[in-house]
Amino acid sequence: MESRFNKPRVAINRVYTRMGDSGQTRLAGGQKVSKGSLRLEAYGTVDELNGLVGTACQTAREQAERSPELQAMVTCLVRVQHELFNLGATLATLPEDIHPRQPQVTERDIQRLEQEIDQANQVLEPLRSFVLPGGNRLNLELHLCRTVCRRAERDCVRLGEEEAVPATAVQYLNRLGDALFVWSRWASHLMGTPETLWDPNLAG
Repeated sequence: MESRFNKPRVAINRVYTRMGDSGQTRLAGGQKVSKGSLRLEAYGTVDELNGLVGTACQTAREQAERSPELQAMVTCLVRVQHELFNLGATLATLPEDIHPRQPQVTERDIQRLEQEIDQANQVLEPLRSFVLPGGNRLNLELHLCRTVCRRAERDCVRLGEEEAVPATAVQYLNRLGDALFVWSRWASHLMGTPETLWDPNLAG
């Protein structure tokens, strides 16, 4: 695989530093910032999303033993986890400290998501109503990923109103939210589970 970015140079010998006890942490460039800052909120939400994508990926991996077609989704989700970590690394770095070979999401990552959305959509029935999360566990987990992805997108937009944020950060999260929605439907299709369509008349 082509190497676009520098390999990690990380040595984690101590997990705790006690700096967090005062509500502060350091960015990748060494700057001390509040844990309540918009930047911390943005990459913290991306980290949360990565954990949820990992959960969905594990579910897809287990289900692939019975539905081998799901292995394609596992491949997508594993790659997305790496892309989200790249995005987190970018958000944890002030714009002036970012160098060209620092890990980050790129236009190519966004285009690949668009291609995968289009490919999955080709096998799905057109929607005649909104869908609700449900039908199988993987569908639910992908919908949870989608909602947290949208929150990460909103966090990055808010951060961008105060500080410089690479345009690809918001674009990537926007497209990933779309992909997660389509993948939730794709999971139901591959597992032969009917989708739950919204019916406003079923409300209490």
